[in-house]
Amino acid sequence: MIVISGGTGTPKLLQGLRSLMPEEDITVIVNTAEDIMISGNLVSPDVDTVLYLFSGRLDDAKWWGVKNDTFHTFQALKKMGIDEKLMIGDMDRAAHIFRTALMRNGALLTEATEQLSSALGIKARILPMCDEKVDTMIDTPQGLMHFQDFWVGAHGEPDVLDVRIKNIGRAKPTNEVLGALDSEENVIIGPSNPITSIGPILALKGMRKKLSRKKVIAVSPIIGDSPVSGPAGKLMAAQGFPVSSCGVAEYYKKILDIMVIDRKDTADENDFPVRTVRYDTLMTSVEKSKALAENILGLFRDIG
Repeated sequence: MIVISGGTGTPKLLQGLRSLMPEEDITVIVNTAEDIMISGNLVSPDVDTVLYLFSGRLDDAKWWGVKNDTFHTFQALKKMGIDEKLMIGDMDRAAHIFRTALMRNGALLTEATEQLSSALGIKARILPMCDEKVDTMIDTPQGLMHFQDFWVGAHGEPDVLDVRIKNIGRAKPTNEVLGALDSEENVIIGPSNPITSIGPILALKGMRKKLSRKKVIAVSPIIGDSPVSGPAGKLMAAQGFPVSSCGVAEYYKKILDIMVIDRKDTADENDFPVRTVRYDTLMTSVEKSKALAENILGLFRDIG
């Protein structure tokens, strides 16, 4: 099984999926366009969230960072006048140091992630979408901002005029990503932000064409006209898509077989460009995550 993931929403689905199948049968292709250098180390937020989930370290109260982490280094740096963009815990920072040290010695991001996965005892295969550095940039009336500056620094408050992915033209899916797609037919697009979490992965050269030949099921991160979390609504509107599950299906339609929306969603299924199925998509517990994952796995049998 291949899962295409950003942060927060998709890891909740992965939490249920890993209880239904051997973890070594799960491959996760993860967004890296929100990666950022902080205090000399590469932070890969979406990759790290997936790593911590599968290693049992994830703080699932926040859905980022390491549970019961301390922040001594962050606080010490702050006292010395270094105000980091992200609040990074000490154990979390250790993973960033591990990754960056490997990359300074010539490892690609994929190789560093594989070694980090091994060090954390992870059986699932976690693959960065590409090894090139790309950055999601948000165009606002205040100027062009890196996604982290927009979402963390400015709390997602500025109006969004456009979304650009810097350097995406020179990026390509890794051989590991392409190999995984060649060997697996079933793909889940998790309920992460379509524009900035899933969008950069789909923007890689040849990725949409590759996925159009697979059995693809996506879960909408929007119920009614509001995202479950994060700035997806504002970003979708800026890209010209309706802020709705139907808008999400429109964004994915050329690669999509089935769209999963929430039972309470007010959208009319006749308006969707693909087959639509309703389940409880609000994964507020492990049991609900497992139930949704089980339902999605059952849907693959219905795709010809």
